[in-house]
Amino acid sequence: MSKSKVNSEMIGALDYLEKEKGIKKEVVIEALEQALESAYKQNYGDKNVEVEFNATTGNIKVYAVKTITDDEEKVAADSNQYMSLAEARKLPHGQGYDVDDQIREEVTPRNFGRIAAQTAKQVVMQRLREEERRIVYDKYKTYENEIITGEVSREDKRFTYVDLGDGVEGAMGFRDKMPNEHYRVHDRIQVYVSKVNDDRRGPQIYVSRTAPELLKRLFEREVPEIKDGTVLIENIAREAGDRAKVAVYSNDDNIDPVGTCVGPRGSRVQAIVNELDGENMDIVEYVKDPAKFIANALNPAEVLDVIFNDPVTIEREDGEEEQERSCTVVVPDDQLSLAIGKRGQNARLAARLTKYKIDIKSASEMEELQAQAETAEDQPATEDQPLVDENDQPADEE
Repeated sequence: MSKSKVNSEMIGALDYLEKEKGIKKEVVIEALEQALESAYKQNYGDKNVEVEFNATTGNIKVYAVKTITDDEEKVAADSNQYMSLAEARKLPHGQGYDVDDQIREEVTPRNFGRIAAQTAKQVVMQRLREEERRIVYDKYKTYENEIITGEVSREDKRFTYVDLGDGVEGAMGFRDKMPNEHYRVHDRIQVYVSKVNDDRRGPQIYVSRTAPELLKRLFEREVPEIKDGTVLIENIAREAGDRAKVAVYSNDDNIDPVGTCVGPRGSRVQAIVNELDGENMDIVEYVKDPAKFIANALNPAEVLDVIFNDPVTIEREDGEEEQERSCTVVVPDDQLSLAIGKRGQNARLAARLTKYKIDIKSASEMEELQAQAETAEDQPATEDQPLVDENDQPADEE
C-alpha cells in the first residue's frame, strides 16, 4: 500500500469519526501521536522523541528531542538525550543555540508508514469503542431513577438480564425480582433503573422491580396530579409483590389526595396493581399530626388512641446515632388482628411508612395494664421497695 493511500485513509477515518461519531479530530490526533511515540520507542529504542501528525496531508514525522549541554560527560553517557553545544552550532541555523536549549532532529524511519498505519487503526478502533461506551453511558445515565420498558433476554445464577435496546442489557438481581413473578425470555416488563456505573467493559446498568421508587414512578404516570405536583407522595412502604402503603397529601384543601390517586371506580390504582401483578395497594392520607398519621397508616383498622414514648438514642450499623421514635396504639378488641395484619404485615408497613416503632394493644389489654399500674402505685412500700419522695430520694421515716 502506497504512502499517499495510507495518509488519505487516515484523514478519511478522522473525518468519519468527527462527522458521524462526534469525536473531534484533535482528540484522536493527540491519542495517535502518543501511540506512535510509544510504537517508535518499542521498535527503535530512542526515549526522547516527538511525533507530529499533519491533519491536512496525513504525513507523519518523528523528531528526536535533545537538550544542548557543554558537559561532554553527559553527551558520552546519553547521546539520545544530550547534544554538545559545539555539535549544535555546526548544524544549519545552529549559531543561535545555547546551553539548555532543546533541539529537534528529524529521525523518521523509511518504513515507519507501515507501523503508523497499524497504530492508527488500533487508535481509531479504541476511540470508537470508547465513544460507543460513552454514548450508551450518557444515554442510560439520564434514565437513572426512571422507568424503562425492556425484554427479558436471559438468566444466570446471579441476574435476570433485560434487553433495553441498542444491544444494552440491564441486570436485575435476586432482591430486585418480584417474588410473585416468573420471568420468561421475550417477556416485556417495566423496570426501574436503579444505578448506572461507568466501567471499562462498558456501562453496567442495574434495574429493579421491587424498589419503592418504581411504585412512585408508576403513580406519577397514572395520576397527572402527582406529576404536576398538586398531589405529593410523602413516603412509600412496600413488600414487593404482596402489599404496599403509600402516604399522599395535597396543599390544596379542595383536593382529596387519596381519592385522586384511587381514580374513578379505582381505575388509576387498578392500573398500577395490574402492572405489579396483583400487589395490594393501601393509599393513606399523610397529615402533620403524627397520631392521626399513624392512625391513617394502620388503615383499615380503627384506632382508639396513640400513646407516644420518649425517644431513645440508638446506634446504627454505620456507627452513627439516631433517635428511635416509638408509640403504643390502642385498637378495639375485635380490630387487633386486623391492625396487626397477616404475619404482622399491616403493622410492619405502617411502622416503615410513619418511621415510628409501633406496639399495638387491644383496648381490654390496655385497660388491664393500666389497672395493674394503678394497683402498683397504691401498694405500700416494702423493705425491698423503700419510700421515696417526689425527687426520688429516700423519704424520712417518722
